Amino acid sequence: MKTETSDPSQPGMAERAIDTATDVSRTLTEVSAALQAAVGRLSDAITEARKPGMPLSTISAVTREAPLASLFVAFLFGVAIGRRR
Repeated sequence: MKTETSDPSQPGMAERAIDTATDVSRTLTEVSAALQAAVGRLSDAITEARKPGMPLSTISAVTREAPLASLFVAFLFGVAIGRRR
């Protein structure tokens, strides 16, 4: 009867699983940090664009004054974008 012995220089299945889990954890941490940074930059950009006289402020004011006309323009814009593809 042969008994298989593992080579001490080769990592076992448990060690490989732990290494893989550690790598995945590091990757998720990096992705999470990058996503948080991107969300922060986007939030800052939106805050800047909402200041009086900036584009989002103007769009918000027009939408409040004429919601149906704004909806119609958004619909036409969506149709134009959809037909292009």
